[in-house]
Amino acid sequence: MDWKAGLMSFLIIFLAELGDKTQLMVMTMSTRSKSPQMVFFGAAAALVASSLVAVLAGEFVLKAIPLRMVKFGTGVAFLGMGGIMLFKAFR
Repeated sequence: MDWKAGLMSFLIIFLAELGDKTQLMVMTMSTRSKSPQMVFFGAAAALVASSLVAVLAGEFVLKAIPLRMVKFGTGVAFLGMGGIMLFKAFR
């Protein structure tokens, strides 16, 4: 079992999710709910389910496309998004 990959995934997702709109929505839902524990379990199940979809999709993509091309494609996509953001910021 690759504990390093699991720990890195946890840390990256945990830090990325802090203060995002999903966390704020869950916080709001828990203030209105009579059962905040169920809000927690529902939100946790949703994150697990969406992560499962992402892992399965990633596994499928890796079988269909070589890793080098996936890395190149994601790099181009991130550079493109960054360029669009810069263009909009200085427009």
